[in-house]
Amino acid sequence: MINLEAPKKAGALINQAYQAAAEVFRPISRKYDRAEHTYPSELDMFAALLDGLNSSGEGGAGAAGVRRSKDEKEKGNRNGANLNVVLGTIEMCWGDVGLLLSMPRQGLGNAAIGSVATDEQLERFSGMWAAMAITEPSCGSDSAAITATARLDGDHYVLNGEKIFVTSGERADAVVVWATLDKSKGRAAIKSFVVEKGTPGFEVVRVEHKLGIRASDTAVLRFENCRVPPENLLGTPEIDTAKGFAGVMQTFDNTRPLVAAMAIGVARAALEETRRILEEAGVEIDYDRPANSQHAAAAEFLKLEADYESAYLLTLESAWMADNRKPNSLQASMAKAKAGRSVVEIALKCVELTGAYGEESLLEKWARDAKILDIFEGTQQIQQLIVARRILGKTSAELK
Repeated sequence: MINLEAPKKAGALINQAYQAAAEVFRPISRKYDRAEHTYPSELDMFAALLDGLNSSGEGGAGAAGVRRSKDEKEKGNRNGANLNVVLGTIEMCWGDVGLLLSMPRQGLGNAAIGSVATDEQLERFSGMWAAMAITEPSCGSDSAAITATARLDGDHYVLNGEKIFVTSGERADAVVVWATLDKSKGRAAIKSFVVEKGTPGFEVVRVEHKLGIRASDTAVLRFENCRVPPENLLGTPEIDTAKGFAGVMQTFDNTRPLVAAMAIGVARAALEETRRILEEAGVEIDYDRPANSQHAAAAEFLKLEADYESAYLLTLESAWMADNRKPNSLQASMAKAKAGRSVVEIALKCVELTGAYGEESLLEKWARDAKILDIFEGTQQIQQLIVARRILGKTSAELK
């Protein structure tokens, strides 16, 4: 069996995240799966602890530690904030992925701010819980097809459009909204804006009922002549057709490893519970014997575990590359694609292997939670398309 050791310097963080997952998340996991749309108040104290970890520079299990420093000099191989966040996220999602997505100030919008905000914006938005709004009723995987508009009117941008499937869209303090400055100029005109709750013209239309991650709220948002100050535009307002969509898409290079880490955590939880149930049933899993000479359930388990390990390694690689300021778009998409597909297959197969025993544990819940991890932050099909473009050296226009 491959010994997948985490960096020793991350040991304390991993232990803290695991203890929180075991002592805070797991005990209330079923409670908030059943009580959909009820805010898990137990998370408030733990969220404050994560704030302290992130502000200290140690990194936590949320989305605040993904910023890349452009001024930092290269000092050999580095295991930094990105890897710490991924490792912490794995542990927390071993506890409950829906509850992690419900953590205050750890939303995917915070990752967007951490990726592309100026130093002034980073300080100004510090302590804010930010969701991220990209998907629209007529625009899903193709983010470049966004129809929400942002028009400069005097000293404000005026936003109009509707966003769907916004994680933490109701509970968050603000939303990072993707909108186009000029539809005629294509992808390059898409910018992201921080829109705070209470801004006139910003409305939460409804909160969705879901199959999985029921502890997390998923909302539909509407923007109607919503006026946003120009200093809330992340990045530069200039439309650079030469650079194209790359600036905005950089966010995904940081957030896709996080979603992959969520999938790794759920997959590990399912495997550990399945191992326990199989061993109680007298099924021995032997790493020193060929799988085809063992019990069929043991052979299947070994196959699932190998799938998990490959996804785990890809995820760590994509985070390590971000820490070392290496372009990781290919690796981030590979990790997201592999982990997203693997967690669905692993969770469903674990339910199949354990039968009725799985109903008495959280296995069936993890199977429901798993599916979204293959969808949001870019579907399986989109990740494979990105990987193909990177490997073949094709543009989005050349390979659709």
